[in-house]
Amino acid sequence: MSQMTPEDAPWLTGGPAGRVLALLNDGGEEARVVGGAVRNALLKIPIGDIDIATTALPDEVMRRAKEAGIKCVPTGIDHGTVTLVVDGHPFEVTTLREDTETFGRKAKVAFGRDWISDAHRRDFTINALSLSADGVVHDYVGGLDDIAARRVRFIGNPAERIAEDYLRILRFFRIHAAFGAGEVDRPGYLACIAAREGLAALSAERVRTELLKLLIADGAVAAVTAMADGGLLLPILGGVAYLGPFAAMIAAERRLALTADPVRRLAALAVAVTEDAKRLALRLRLSNAEAKAIDSMGHRWWRLGGMDEATAKRRLYRLGADRYRDRLLLAWARAGTAADPVPWLELATLSQRWSAPKFPLKGADFIARGVAEGPALGHVLTLAEDAWLAADFPLDGVVLSVIADQAVARINSSSKDGRP
Repeated sequence: MSQMTPEDAPWLTGGPAGRVLALLNDGGEEARVVGGAVRNALLKIPIGDIDIATTALPDEVMRRAKEAGIKCVPTGIDHGTVTLVVDGHPFEVTTLREDTETFGRKAKVAFGRDWISDAHRRDFTINALSLSADGVVHDYVGGLDDIAARRVRFIGNPAERIAEDYLRILRFFRIHAAFGAGEVDRPGYLACIAAREGLAALSAERVRTELLKLLIADGAVAAVTAMADGGLLLPILGGVAYLGPFAAMIAAERRLALTADPVRRLAALAVAVTEDAKRLALRLRLSNAEAKAIDSMGHRWWRLGGMDEATAKRRLYRLGADRYRDRLLLAWARAGTAADPVPWLELATLSQRWSAPKFPLKGADFIARGVAEGPALGHVLTLAEDAWLAADFPLDGVVLSVIADQAVARINSSSKDGRP
């Protein structure tokens, strides 16, 4: 056991979390904070959600919440989980459990009052710590030692824990990338490799969620490299993994002080052409926005290397700032970390120095020149816009008039020749 001070976890006795713990630590029942909040507090890094385990049965949790005027939502009542909402902060409260039959995510559970048994049914030692309201950290699986060593280790037999849920293969690398240090735990690593065929049984949605979290973790490069070395990326991605561009993408993001983006990093890891992007979109059930983003990145990214500024401005105008930046970053990443960063930085920061003007010519300008509404009008607008870009975005009225006249002349010439 270890003792946590109020400075380590000021939320423990005050605020919404303290209120929930006080509500449940009464009448012969006990409640503790469990999981990631305890781990992060010990590592002195920001905590996210605060999950709570209790000896009280779900009906009792809901009864107490109702009496206290706290909103209660039965989010996972079959597995003993209800969500209490205090001052807009949600807290998952789960009754202590023991697995009675284990077969993946559909394990049958029984409610209990044994904190040790509840700890042993969790995945990794650093996730199995519990924190009581008095600041005592309870450790039944060696998690404190592993926290100190920044080591991610399965509880019990790694092969058995993986067989309970094959998503734990991805979680092993994701948790290591986020909280571990050094090489991955050897027994866990070998167990993941031995069980890699089980990845095929996982839903695409679960794999996508876990993979995207992994890709933005601080230790993503080392973790993804270890996965590739163990033959674990091919079953997930369904194609070649490009480790060099993945590392280079992360380096470029950091050089530009960009927020880590999982889809941008996924493209660097697995997209060379748009066919790769389409495969990933289907294989990982990416959202429409994610699918469009990686498809755009994979579309002729090689044309963005070595551009002069005039060409870059035209690309920026056509793609928009975000699409331009991300496609350019993929080109930069695939050029490798040895590439001279100066020209890439100039291109990548173009949108910070220059804003593309709007195309000043309108349909009315061409209708006034005798072009009928319909396909011909769309065609002439396209011709004029292309000429305007080639002329470096002029806004002078005389120049624009010449561009419009020439576009109309081309349309008329095409019509006389019988071309559409």
